[in-house]
Amino acid sequence: MNRDLLLLVDALAREKNVPRDIVFAALEFALASATKKRFKEEVDVRVAIDCETGDYEAFRRWTVVPDDEHEEPSRQIAMTDAIEQEMDLNIGDIVEEPLEAAEFGRIGAQAAKQVILQRIRDAEREQIINDFLERQDNLLNGTVKRIERGNVIIESGKVEGIILRDQLIPKENLRVGDRVRAYVMKVDRQAKGPQLILSRTVPEFLVRLFELEVPEIEEELIEIMGAARDPGLRAKIAVKSNDPRLDPQGTCIGMRGSRVTAVTNELAGERVDIVLWSEDPAKYVINALAPAEVQSIVVDEDKHAMDVAVNEENLAVAIGRGGQNVRLASEMTGWQINLMNVEDSQKKAEEESEKLRQLFTVRLDVDDEVADILISEGFSSLEEVAYVPIHEMLEIDAFDEETVEELRKRARNALLTDAIALEESLKGVEEALLQLSGMSPQLAAELAKHDIKTRDDLADLSVDELTEITELSKETAQDLIMNARAHWFEDENGDESSAVTPE
Repeated sequence: MNRDLLLLVDALAREKNVPRDIVFAALEFALASATKKRFKEEVDVRVAIDCETGDYEAFRRWTVVPDDEHEEPSRQIAMTDAIEQEMDLNIGDIVEEPLEAAEFGRIGAQAAKQVILQRIRDAEREQIINDFLERQDNLLNGTVKRIERGNVIIESGKVEGIILRDQLIPKENLRVGDRVRAYVMKVDRQAKGPQLILSRTVPEFLVRLFELEVPEIEEELIEIMGAARDPGLRAKIAVKSNDPRLDPQGTCIGMRGSRVTAVTNELAGERVDIVLWSEDPAKYVINALAPAEVQSIVVDEDKHAMDVAVNEENLAVAIGRGGQNVRLASEMTGWQINLMNVEDSQKKAEEESEKLRQLFTVRLDVDDEVADILISEGFSSLEEVAYVPIHEMLEIDAFDEETVEELRKRARNALLTDAIALEESLKGVEEALLQLSGMSPQLAAELAKHDIKTRDDLADLSVDELTEITELSKETAQDLIMNARAHWFEDENGDESSAVTPE
């Protein structure tokens, strides 16, 4: 009988192309299932097979649990009982007792047979997935096998993947038998059906298609620096050349547009703009907004945003249909792009200059002429006047050394006054509020003016109330409130559970 078992293992391993230890594990599980049927209650059984001789033995198992968690006597043993039996055990340890295992000759029962076959099928599928992943290819090229509730099942050899309905290109009409490519987003090992979760809408799919069509990308002569998509309609991709002799845009477009056309055809006619990447963020954004012509651009590093001015006739082109052009440019570059016409840009620049002029004239006690010189030289805060390297200020023709020293002294005195006032305004503010992620002393001082001095005070606010008090965006306000509420939902171990999102 033991010899028959070993022969069965070898036959199944060869037939299903899975390791022998996987088949042994399936048999052990099946034998354990058959042995459990001797008991009326739900028990825990382990079967161990000797891979060399085919001998096997069974054990009934109990898990050691605290006395107050002893709810399943058939599978658990209380810690007190374990001590009474003079067992040197800890919580979570296993107690085993030998059993007479089910005879192998009787395991031909349909249920046990199905257990073995299912375990082997799972192992076989896992092996197929592992073989695919070892190729390190995140692009699946296959055939539409079937369509279920709008989801498309793709088959490539023995590998199956699924494109969920929301990951299909809009208005794309795929039919059974069609050849199709898709990007592998993740592997779902818990799924009973196809384990590869695919997409035809993510920007990474666009990148992989260009890598296939443009050999220079694989050779690293050309590099893709960013991509964004409005699936089925329009996409942008940024490229740079690592070889000065190569034109990255022309290379990706191909002779008579052959390369970009091949990508467009795969994407159901999606128009692709190929943008020249630049180390200068402003130049990069200007390139990304093409074909619109940019008149001026102002970069705000702190907010990671840019104010971009275009002529009135170019504004519609820059925005694009439904805001498509500026949205894709923003997603690809990673910068928030604020589009405006030239008049609005000039008006905003004048307003900001006036604010700075007021700041410098009042806080530094200087006239408009000195304030305008500072503004024209790029100074935008008291901190810059106080702490910028002195040689940079001495390079300003209108200032001599005495003037520079006096300006720096006044700026530092003003900052010191602000610091003292800030410290005074934070008296009575809870330390836990100050330590919150997203909180700054200035913001805490602003909240304190409205008698919000503790985490609970902040946690009790709604998003609308917080945005009225401060200049925070709704998203930032919501995050801050959730951080303030986090301690409400901590369990005994200090872990945080889900909280209700503030309205």
